[in-house]
Amino acid sequence: MEPIDLTEYERINKANWDSRVQHHEQGYGLTSFTDDPTHLSQVVKFDLPRLGPVADLRGVHLQCHIGTDTVSLARLGARMTGLDFSGPALEVAARLARLSDQQIDFVESDVYAAGRHLPAGEFDFVYTGVGALCWLPSVDRWAQVVAALLKPGGFLFIREGHPVVWSLCDPRPDRAMVIEFPYFETDGTVFVEEKSYVEHDGVLDAPTIVSFNHGLAEIFNALWTAGLTITLFEEHRSLPWNAFHDDAVVEGADGEFRLKEGSERIPLSYTLRAVKN
Repeated sequence: MEPIDLTEYERINKANWDSRVQHHEQGYGLTSFTDDPTHLSQVVKFDLPRLGPVADLRGVHLQCHIGTDTVSLARLGARMTGLDFSGPALEVAARLARLSDQQIDFVESDVYAAGRHLPAGEFDFVYTGVGALCWLPSVDRWAQVVAALLKPGGFLFIREGHPVVWSLCDPRPDRAMVIEFPYFETDGTVFVEEKSYVEHDGVLDAPTIVSFNHGLAEIFNALWTAGLTITLFEEHRSLPWNAFHDDAVVEGADGEFRLKEGSERIPLSYTLRAVKN
């Protein structure tokens, strides 16, 4: 493959996410939301004990994709806005919100440009779901955006794949889990993945992606520098998708995937909450 100019990361990644939408619309189980007015996404449900009450709070979901977590937060009583750079994804998100009887504003924008489209200092909380930070080259810029959106005393809530997971190589023939890719923030790593993380026929029209990892200290320092205080941090032994080969993990009743053996070896995800000073 020819080298890719990583300064074009956003164009490359946007094309990839646009191409995933038709498959995710089929594979995310959206009828569960429209058929059951109490249904919540697996990701939001997992973190309910850590999230706390959000009823009547104004929230913004950055990188909301097709809106399943956004709708779930709205069902908990939050007044939600969803932001994403994929127009096709937002079309699905808006339709899902409408069919789920939720009033949600959706904004098409890159995360770093959120301040051009959303009011500064007006949100009680910023929410970011699993698999979001790995698409952003600078965690410092992200933290500054979060801080700018929040009211004083407002909070960030994030559930994310652990940077150790993002640094592991794809499943090898010998089934070994090996640190192969950067743990710390770099200029990005290019991958070609013809399939998304949901089952679907055919291959993605735009399979190339540029991924960026961010170590935990880099994330913590970015938030502290932006004026946020971390009030909760918890590492988990599970992920809401299967990041490994099938015989290495088991799916629990909660829809989370855990290692069959030696689950104490690797942190798979984490939850973080931080408050704006």
